[in-house]
Amino acid sequence: MISVNALGVEFNGEALFQDVSFVINENDKIALMGKNGAGKSTMMKIIAGVQKANKGNVHCPKDAVIAYLPQHLLTEDNCTVKEEASKAFQAIFEMRDEMEYINKELETRTDYESKEYMKLIERVSELGEKYYSIEDTNFEAEVEKALMGLGFKREDFNRQTSEFSGGWRMRIELAKILLQKPDLVLLDEPTNHIDIESVVWLEDFLVNKAKGVMVISHDKTFIDNITNRTIEVTMGRIYDYKANYSHYLTLREERRAHQIKAYNEQQKFIADNMAFIERFKGTYSKTNQVNSRERMLEKLDIIEIDEIDNSALNLRFPPCQRSGDYPVIAKGLSKSYGDHVVFNDANMTISRGEKVSFVGRNGEGKSTMIKAIMGEIDFEGQCDLGHNAKVGYFAQNQAALLDPDLTVFQTVDQIAQGDIRTQIKNILGGFMFSGDVLDKKVSFLSGGEKTRLAMVKLLLEPVNVLILDEPTNHLDLKSKDVLKQALKAFDGTLILVSHDRDFLLGLSQKVFEFKNKRVIEHFETVDEFLERNKVESLKQMELVG
Repeated sequence: MISVNALGVEFNGEALFQDVSFVINENDKIALMGKNGAGKSTMMKIIAGVQKANKGNVHCPKDAVIAYLPQHLLTEDNCTVKEEASKAFQAIFEMRDEMEYINKELETRTDYESKEYMKLIERVSELGEKYYSIEDTNFEAEVEKALMGLGFKREDFNRQTSEFSGGWRMRIELAKILLQKPDLVLLDEPTNHIDIESVVWLEDFLVNKAKGVMVISHDKTFIDNITNRTIEVTMGRIYDYKANYSHYLTLREERRAHQIKAYNEQQKFIADNMAFIERFKGTYSKTNQVNSRERMLEKLDIIEIDEIDNSALNLRFPPCQRSGDYPVIAKGLSKSYGDHVVFNDANMTISRGEKVSFVGRNGEGKSTMIKAIMGEIDFEGQCDLGHNAKVGYFAQNQAALLDPDLTVFQTVDQIAQGDIRTQIKNILGGFMFSGDVLDKKVSFLSGGEKTRLAMVKLLLEPVNVLILDEPTNHLDLKSKDVLKQALKAFDGTLILVSHDRDFLLGLSQKVFEFKNKRVIEHFETVDEFLERNKVESLKQMELVG
């Protein structure tokens, strides 16, 4: 059991949260929720021991193992994938090496009665007790099982970590965490960079094999599937619900309804008393009553209503000229990098107004196909944009392409043209940018803020073909929902790559699956495709595991 005791954190004299206490039990699966900036990541860092609170403490048993996956990783590039993942057992290997060293010392020493000799005996006994109590494990097999479950192939094991993208490095870090078999796993946005099959594998692990779990995530389906408790951070305090996310939303609305009723009753009570004080102030016969009511109002604790994040993206795609009948046509399209074939002889025809999803494991060619459509890479075969196709393209690294030295306002002002320039502040306000934030430099924005700003840039020009490659990374649940509704209402052509199942559901009528160097067309909704493949994927992963 891990206890959080009276935690308080302040930034620049402002309390982020104060006097927060709760207990994490052995098998709790907790969703840590709250609006952006409420302090979720800060609280997780404090529990992980990587940041200190201004007040209070976190108490955990002496031998408890807490594993933490931060949202942004700092990784080294001096070893292979397998070597990096094997670091999960580093403490065990160090224990074994120290035992071997001490035993060699004891074999050569003859000062059997000395204090130093007795200390070595005590130390090797202590280490032996710990080491031999550890379950007999084939460490190499465990490493391989975890890596393959997270999407790595056997040929990847001996590749340098420097060859992999940030998303794949995050998987290596996640493998290390899972291999430690920790008492508590802390995950800050773990699904941002892993594909749907790996998310399903991770869900299965967290539900059936992990002990305590605390997760911050904007993937509604993921947190509903794995959690049985929700802790909401709001207005400097917490509310603790023994419920998953969907049930918590219902309970929170009930709580707010009670708060609003109590608040209104209190405000009426205050108003009645203020009216009495105003009416009889200076009336000698009522002096005692007036003074009494004034003192009572001074001591009154004002009921607060929990804030609701009502700011939301008001996305409206501007009208655009109609495109030709087939905005995207690919015939016999192949792409290789040296000896590595990404896909071969792919054929694809996307009609005007169609909404399609590209799905498949990471590395199977989804983003490569998009780059081919955009003309960003060389390829064999044919890939053409149709007549009058005006493309709006949101890449995975779109936020990283923003100029860090420009302010939020300058970023938009630089590309806005015509009458739209008079509405820049209104547009930015629709994306939760207002007040002092407009003058904030891009380099100081969070990942979510950069993503929203990149989306503003995309939407300033009318388009009839939208290509979105992982647009929901770093967007909160409300922002994702508004974006989803806007995409449903978009009357142009949509090509969507996303690993977020809840976001995908109901969005596309056709699926292109990237698998085994092929592109397979499925005439079914993404909902039907995901449901059909979920069982098959889990069966395949069980074979791997």
